Amino acid sequence: MTRNSIGLIELGSIAAGFEVCDAMLKAAGVELLLARSICSGKYMILVAGDVAAVQASVDAGCQAGDFSVIATFVIPRVHESIFPAISGTTKVEALEALGIIESFSVASLIEGADAAAKAAKVKLLEIRLAMALGGKAFVTLTGSVAAVRSAVDAGAAVISAQGLLTNKVVIPQPRPELLSELI
Repeated sequence: MTRNSIGLIELGSIAAGFEVCDAMLKAAGVELLLARSICSGKYMILVAGDVAAVQASVDAGCQAGDFSVIATFVIPRVHESIFPAISGTTKVEALEALGIIESFSVASLIEGADAAAKAAKVKLLEIRLAMALGGKAFVTLTGSVAAVRSAVDAGAAVISAQGLLTNKVVIPQPRPELLSELI
């Protein structure tokens, strides 16, 4: 299965989340990356596949979810580093500069992380999605100071355009102990 696109639906109802997930999986040949309840009583479904299948899946989910849908997106040509960052499998031996982007929503954060990864030569470390975060989400990334600044600014701009940016930080020479806090 081609994994060049991802789609997400964030819902205000956990019960609707199960129904929407089923509709999304039945609508097209997509891979289920995540389907779970998240903080503040919401539910999220994230799928991957080719652009047409992901779009059909998200469209079917939106129809099934109706008034429970809070946010959606389809990102075609998603940056390949999104997948390990979401699953928490990114490997890094040492930090260069450290960047953090924090958002009030899961959907906007993933869109911002994709923009950050595409804007500069950085390595996404982790995308943490609304678990024990009061519904917020954040991404951590590393690279040269200039690359991290550029990436953080690009990602934050996408999130700010939606009015959902919580904060953005660039730490030029992070202490090595921070690495153990990140993974």
